[in-house]
Amino acid sequence: MKRDLSLIALFALLVACVPLVTSSGVILNFVMMVLYGALMAQAWNLLGGYGGQFSFGHALFFGTGAYVQAIAQMQWGLNPWPALALAIVLSAAVGLFVGALTFRYGLKGSYFALVTLAFAEVFRVVALSVPFTGAGVGLMLPLQEGAGNMQFGGRAGFIWLALGLLVMALVITAWLRHSRFGAWLQAVRDNEDAARAIGVDPFRVKLGAIGLSGGLMGAAGAFYVQVFQYIDPAIAYGAHASVEALVAAIVGGMGTLWGPLLGAATLHLLSDLTRNLFGNLPGINMIIYGCVLVMIVMFAPRGVAGLGRSVVAVWRAQTGQDKRKGEGA
Repeated sequence: MKRDLSLIALFALLVACVPLVTSSGVILNFVMMVLYGALMAQAWNLLGGYGGQFSFGHALFFGTGAYVQAIAQMQWGLNPWPALALAIVLSAAVGLFVGALTFRYGLKGSYFALVTLAFAEVFRVVALSVPFTGAGVGLMLPLQEGAGNMQFGGRAGFIWLALGLLVMALVITAWLRHSRFGAWLQAVRDNEDAARAIGVDPFRVKLGAIGLSGGLMGAAGAFYVQVFQYIDPAIAYGAHASVEALVAAIVGGMGTLWGPLLGAATLHLLSDLTRNLFGNLPGINMIIYGCVLVMIVMFAPRGVAGLGRSVVAVWRAQTGQDKRKGEGA
């Protein structure tokens, strides 16, 4: 645990210094979007990677956080900082609600994935129909620049905000890796019946995981609203947020601490390179994500993080073998 926390602290220090050493808009925007993507991927990873509950509808929590953030400011007059906390709490509550309905009746695997997708679609239709979400027009936050209003004059402030949210997600994941609850969650993932036989309650464990996952995904939605100052049902509950969270976690390495960050960096790097080649071609990001996902599943099923560990293991085995040969000679 101490090693993980030390690495997280070092990572946070290095990233926090990026806006201090460069003013390049391209670099700062790339760093911000990678942190934002890593936050979504880490949220999905808690449930899908450590809990083994694959979700196709994490946009459900993303959209809830985004709309709560916007509505709390525009209609309730709440400051953006407490609105962010409220967005996280209510997104976690939606996660608990969905988990209570699905896990109570033993839904898992493809059934659970399809149910989450269905919930996201239901919420999208509701958001299109009710007036307080702006219906199909959406909501646009007024510009009130200032740190107190969580609207910064440059990308540096948003980088530090995204970094703070991601560090929170990394610390939760590090705790999960070393806590009893995390051991229970991974036991449920590996064999639910065996976990139940040794006294673990799968329902409560999975419910806790989806609550944490939903809260972190809601934080990503709230961050999106503050950066782009606009949200509508297609953005909030559409497929893009769900796909980015899922693919980045799988590409980076499910069930790992740093895999989602590596996956988000890989996807955004490929996305930026493709944009420079083809421009803003509609759907190009989804094509990239699909191709990368297929390649990872075929050739590196443990993701980028797992590929790195495999290379290290092969190198150590080779050096150990050479050392033994030298001693034998």
